[in-house]
Amino acid sequence: MKQTIFIIGLGLIGGSLALGLKRNEHVTIIGYDAHAPSLRTAKRIGVIDEMAVHIKEAAEIADVIVFATPVNETIRLMNELSTWNLKDQVIVTDTGSTKNEIMKAARTLKERGITFIGGHPMAGSHKSGVEAARAHLFENAYYLLTPFPDEDKEIVAILTNLLQVTKAKIVQVNAEEHDHMTAVVSHFPHLVAASLVHQLAGENEKFPFTKQLAAGGFRDLTRIASANPIMWRDITVQNRQELSDQLQMWTEEMINLQNLLLHADEEDIENYFQTAKQVRDELPITAQGAMFSVFDLYVDVPDYPGVISEITGYLAKDSISITNLRIVETRVDVFGILVISFQTTEDRAKAVQCIAKNTTFDTYIS
Repeated sequence: MKQTIFIIGLGLIGGSLALGLKRNEHVTIIGYDAHAPSLRTAKRIGVIDEMAVHIKEAAEIADVIVFATPVNETIRLMNELSTWNLKDQVIVTDTGSTKNEIMKAARTLKERGITFIGGHPMAGSHKSGVEAARAHLFENAYYLLTPFPDEDKEIVAILTNLLQVTKAKIVQVNAEEHDHMTAVVSHFPHLVAASLVHQLAGENEKFPFTKQLAAGGFRDLTRIASANPIMWRDITVQNRQELSDQLQMWTEEMINLQNLLLHADEEDIENYFQTAKQVRDELPITAQGAMFSVFDLYVDVPDYPGVISEITGYLAKDSISITNLRIVETRVDVFGILVISFQTTEDRAKAVQCIAKNTTFDTYIS
């Protein structure tokens, strides 16, 4: 049966969802974006099938409506949506990073008999905009759904079946669980990264050369501080209580760490790092995270001219496609770290074999 999907917001997430859903030949994707050039680009490069000029008109012919907009904008549009003449069996969902406030706003829709099922695809990229949209973005990533507790299971199944074509791992949780878990693994790390960068900025005023020394480790740890400030403003405001709780726990951990530094012996300090290493090493490396869903391979490479083209040449010869590469750290006459990103674990495994076959460079997965 043909379904009309209306996606509002054609950035990285909305565009990638459109491309993923278009794997189903029985869907038609209508798109809308407040930024007219993005809307035209989405149509030109085939992300959507049709452009919507007016949100209301497109929403009223849709079988499924997806808000891929910032949380505050989604809530505003949901309030408007409750007055529109929608199809009787329409399903409304979103892609927002917080769910409590979204589900509170959705009660107005529920009272009008409109089905709303919260959604959050936990995938992303270091790139943004509809031009960065990729059909494979959600593959193997968790896609969390937060239906109301009394939602009709058959309706939830319809949305779940629709999303299956994206090859995401679809899991149902309640809104409170969602906001707590994402605060721990996604939202709070952004606060930590931003605070570290603020600390660097303060130190740099007294020691101006400090910023020049911020190499591999600091850059990796704080990469997410470069994310969209407006998006993270909204996420922080919407999830401020959970983040406040996490900050309190972090403060207590920092006090414990300070006491460890001042009073503990070498063995206790080593144990602290050993425990952290063990927990970090046990994290699932095959699952894609909330921000930057690729599979990375770390290669120790000597610093000589042409070494990067040498490695990429070997990969190209074996028809192994890469999505990105970067140098984490390099020093004269010592080994640096080349990070190569792949779309799948299979490509990464092939790369390990390829590099081992052609070089003596060590490779590892972190």
